[in-house]
Amino acid sequence: MNAAPISVHSTAATRDWLRLYLDHERAILGALVVVLFLAFWEGLERGWWTDLLRPLIGGAAERLTVKPIFISSPTRIAAAAYRMFFVTGEIWADLAASALEYACGLLAAVAVGIPLGLAAGWYRRFAYAGAPFLAALNATPQIAFLPLIVVWVGTGLAAKVLIIFLLAVLPVAMAAQAAVRTTDHRLVQLARSCGAGQWQLFRSIILPGAVPYLLAGLRLGIGRAMIGIVVGEIYGSAVGVGAMINRAGSRFETDKVFVGVLTIVAAGMALSEIVHRIERRVEPWRPPL
Repeated sequence: MNAAPISVHSTAATRDWLRLYLDHERAILGALVVVLFLAFWEGLERGWWTDLLRPLIGGAAERLTVKPIFISSPTRIAAAAYRMFFVTGEIWADLAASALEYACGLLAAVAVGIPLGLAAGWYRRFAYAGAPFLAALNATPQIAFLPLIVVWVGTGLAAKVLIIFLLAVLPVAMAAQAAVRTTDHRLVQLARSCGAGQWQLFRSIILPGAVPYLLAGLRLGIGRAMIGIVVGEIYGSAVGVGAMINRAGSRFETDKVFVGVLTIVAAGMALSEIVHRIERRVEPWRPPL
């Protein structure tokens, strides 16, 4: 007599779990893949897979054991991160130096890229004049300028800021230019027919519609600026996360190398997620097409 109520409760519980999974499917699948990857990585260093497969494939299983000097392991990296952040604190000075360089370079890229892109999108002749330079900069790996930058400004703060600026300014400027070009011309014509001036057009139509595109370009610039940190600091710098990675690599301290790399990855992902959340909130600002 109790079979039916139990079956109903079981079905309801299954439905609740399915709804919970569907609501958080992205996070659950992402976390599961990360956990499986970390377990596989840890097993390579500890020899788990060698012990598991030795009865099946014999001595060939030894190839699945990798020395820590090559790839380290998640537990070794976590221990090194804890030591560097909370015991010795050796990474904080490098983080502060890299954060200063990153902030200066990215802010300069935004301050130059957004007005440049908006002007290129709004003024046709200005776009024609600047197109060769933007095309050349887009086709050129900006890292190739690093030896010249060292000659021009040395290896101090200015060199790192400049390489970060060169890497980040292009996606920001191109996003701003695309934002203006994709504005609905019917809205512009309607505003002009109502007597709106250039500043009113820009403030009420162009800028609100450009914000989502600008944030998308900023997200691209954030990732490219992270590349600039590593490249700029590896090339002749004594401080910074990139310099720390370079020193650790030269001493075969693989766990420290991964700590530096993962720190940069975590910072870039956090900044991109913040910009992405802002981007979703301002999405309604985009004029309908």
